[in-house]
Amino acid sequence: MLSKKSKYAINALLYIARHRDEGRPVLASEISEHENIPHKFLEAILLDLKNAGILRSKRGRHGGYFLLAEPEDINLITIMRLFDGPIALLPCVSLNYYGPCDECQDEATCGIRAVFIMIRDHTLQTLRDNTMAVILDREKNMKQVKK
Repeated sequence: MLSKKSKYAINALLYIARHRDEGRPVLASEISEHENIPHKFLEAILLDLKNAGILRSKRGRHGGYFLLAEPEDINLITIMRLFDGPIALLPCVSLNYYGPCDECQDEATCGIRAVFIMIRDHTLQTLRDNTMAVILDREKNMKQVKK
């Protein structure tokens, strides 16, 4: 399940990306208000995104947050791993957080593991393919269809 932290991070990044063309940094208070994210929690999330090289911040009167990377270069897999760690449903199929399953007799012939490797691969591909740019385009298209 997607954590609140990951969900808020995605919403904050989308908000900043939507306002990119304005050429101004976006205040945390603005994101908090428009995206319904508790301000203190958002500040910690934005700091993590900044430390990960996804955002840049500017201090002062005209300060706020900018995307450091292009929206097409920020995918869901990066955000989820940053805030939630492993994406795989079992430790024995995780690419970055591998661990053997306690009850497993033979990993090489485990039918359960084989299924969860397929699930992992499809999940990773979907998360990799869905960038902030793709999500914004999808939102735009859905709004046009709704009209």
